[in-house]
Amino acid sequence: MSGPPMNTAERQIILQAVFPPGSSALVSYQGNQTGCAVRKLCDQWKMLRRVLLSLVGTLGLFFSANAEESLDASLPKLNRIVLEKVREMPQGGSYSTHPVATIRLKSAAHFESGKFFVLPGSASPSYCSGATYLVFLKTVEELRARSQLSLDYETLNALMIREGQRDGAGVWGRWNANGPGTARLFHELGLGKNFDDFAKALPGDFMKIFWTSEVGKLERGHSVVFLGTEKRDGVEQVRFWSSNVPAGYGEKSVPRTKIAQAIFSRLEAPENLARIKTAPELDAYLAGLLTNRSSFEAAKKKCGM
Repeated sequence: MSGPPMNTAERQIILQAVFPPGSSALVSYQGNQTGCAVRKLCDQWKMLRRVLLSLVGTLGLFFSANAEESLDASLPKLNRIVLEKVREMPQGGSYSTHPVATIRLKSAAHFESGKFFVLPGSASPSYCSGATYLVFLKTVEELRARSQLSLDYETLNALMIREGQRDGAGVWGRWNANGPGTARLFHELGLGKNFDDFAKALPGDFMKIFWTSEVGKLERGHSVVFLGTEKRDGVEQVRFWSSNVPAGYGEKSVPRTKIAQAIFSRLEAPENLARIKTAPELDAYLAGLLTNRSSFEAAKKKCGM
């Protein structure tokens, strides 16, 4: 599978390597873009890029496997991988829900040489659901790299973020929707269990925070990866990772009393992502939450709780 087109900076590097600055040959080439030697070098450069990307993936797998060993061994394996992918995410970068953030998010994930590469540094500025979705994609690709998950091209293609993808449409549209988007996706495809009991929550669970009792049109929510709870000055704090206001990627703690409701989603059966091929293109409930209100009890029911 061919890689992305070579950009101007990469082409300029090759030109400087082939022709001395200011040489007549360079001037001649710049007037005639069909130089065979340069085209050949361009092809070789693209091949080298594919090899380097493959090497990066292999090294990432080696270091990731060793880093995972340092995590709490009592946690489920998939929770440990999710936490490891969180550790690999960049810091900061600023938070924004401007359309440019979605454009950057879309550019952060692509296929290359049969692999699903996720480059979170490209997704800046960022927002919460985009941040947790990148962690989810990185977890999927980690499992594929370990030969612990096999997904066909149609399923992998369904994970891609589409331009203009509406809430409730496809995998990303469900994840990004108002209300219990991630939990609804997990229930619909059988990816894992959903629950709202903090006592059952484990680091590495995906979590949707509702800051008020509203679900849907008027909600104020936050998509995060749960990291645990702690006492600080006698106050129970909830720790999580996401893209947070205003700094972007990073950890944050809030008093538990500030959270009105929450739904946790634990990844257990990623192989069931293949079920997206037979799922309705649009989840009407999630799509409707842009303009409709829902009760928390109704949201829980839609998530098999």
